[in-house]
Amino acid sequence: MSKEDVFIGSLDQGTTSTRFIIYDRHAHPVGSHQVEFTQFYPEAGWVEHDPMEILESVKVCMAKALDKATANGHNVDSGLKGIGLTNQRETTLLWSKSTGSPLYNAIVWMDARTSSVCRKLEKELSGGRTHFVETCGLPISTYFSAMKLIWLMENVDTVKQAIKSGDALFGTIDTWLIWNLTGGVKGGLHVTDLTNASRTMLMNLKTLDWDQPTLKSLGIPPEILPKIVSNSEVIGKIGQGWPLAGIPISGCLGDQHAAMLGQACRKGEAKSTYGTGAFILLNTGEEIVQSKHGLLSTVAFKLGAKAPTNYALEGSIAIAGAAVQWLRDGLCIINSASEIEELASQVESTGGVYFVPAFNGLFAPWWRDDARGVCVGITRFTSKAHIARAVLESMCFQVKDVLDSMQKDAVEKGEVKNEKEFLLRVDGGATVNNLLMKIQVCTLGIYTFLCSSSIMHSLSFINISFVDLLYHQFPSIFFLYLNCLFLIVSYVYCRYLTSFLVWVVLFNLKRCFHQNLSGAFVVLGT
Repeated sequence: MSKEDVFIGSLDQGTTSTRFIIYDRHAHPVGSHQVEFTQFYPEAGWVEHDPMEILESVKVCMAKALDKATANGHNVDSGLKGIGLTNQRETTLLWSKSTGSPLYNAIVWMDARTSSVCRKLEKELSGGRTHFVETCGLPISTYFSAMKLIWLMENVDTVKQAIKSGDALFGTIDTWLIWNLTGGVKGGLHVTDLTNASRTMLMNLKTLDWDQPTLKSLGIPPEILPKIVSNSEVIGKIGQGWPLAGIPISGCLGDQHAAMLGQACRKGEAKSTYGTGAFILLNTGEEIVQSKHGLLSTVAFKLGAKAPTNYALEGSIAIAGAAVQWLRDGLCIINSASEIEELASQVESTGGVYFVPAFNGLFAPWWRDDARGVCVGITRFTSKAHIARAVLESMCFQVKDVLDSMQKDAVEKGEVKNEKEFLLRVDGGATVNNLLMKIQVCTLGIYTFLCSSSIMHSLSFINISFVDLLYHQFPSIFFLYLNCLFLIVSYVYCRYLTSFLVWVVLFNLKRCFHQNLSGAFVVLGT
């Protein structure tokens, strides 16, 4: 392959780390760099990020990835055609348009401080928790940006003052990054893409614009909101002071939508991404499907300003890989996340231990922010290996819980003829754990494809950044989804199904909701 090639860059700003990858025309990475950043937990259930630290991590990753690609002999400076951006969704912040300084730390998507805001709205609004579902596809929940924005407006003096003076800008992480990358206080572009906008609870899924009645009912001033753009268009160019100054930003997607696009999920196909949380999305084509089983309706992608809009059903799980991090940082029974597979493999089962990781409440399909984690079945025989395996099983059981709801919706809407036809593609950092994947496929009992890359949200930008160039300069991307490992459902499905049913019984009996549990239960939530 010629060293003088065309390249695109993918900026992946996630919940725990930032990564920048440079790809060649064959979707091969030629340079990459990743940086973790600080997680702040100021109170129980609160999670925050420092927006300035995130900006610095982006700058470092860009510079280091460029250096590595150059060291590998690639002339990226002249061949880089653009970058795409993918980001953690729902995470919310406001900043000063005059100084560029954040008015408060970013409130992370899993943060549960807004539960009182949610309860108040549920009582005041005629439709209760589902009041906005018909418009925006989302229930009232601590998960979404609107609730976090209301909390900031009610509790942070600098936010109140900036809004009053007309100096406040609101955005999710994509908006914050694009504004800074394109100039900041010197003409930065205040925009967001459709997928991120659809997670704020403020966008109308039909009009694809901010919903004025919703803004009015929530008391949110429209002038602080960014312009909404499609997922595949040149948004602007990177400004001076950044490693890739002058390079166009040619696409933006929320991370889970990017993973679905990277997995080449067509209408009726679903993907599950295993990261800090776990997120299952089903492509419903150009139809907005309202779930009857606790799932979300959301924008999937829109590949150009005049392109059709694809929608999806989503089941969001708050805690997946984060439970493994808790074993490492909270209980200290492993030194690194990668150790959990070896530890959990030391036992054939959990020994009757069941774990529900409701650290910050429960998302789909339950939507209970007052839930807290429990571990049941501990005896003198229980070892840390049993706990580790129970954590892995809890990740898989949560995914099955969502998939069961998704299958019901899909069958009822005619997306698939029956549940046996349902196909799932999986990706994300945790998919390198072979034991986790074995448990998952045996739990689901459906056809499952493990993607050869755990970072499909990054690869998706070869799709969205240059739609008109794909067939000529990036032919490999159209066949990436074929390079997957087909996971066979084994006979142990029945054993895991039995375990799942026990887990569901625990779920339904206790629901983990701040009860005086018997001695068999240990409260684990923070």
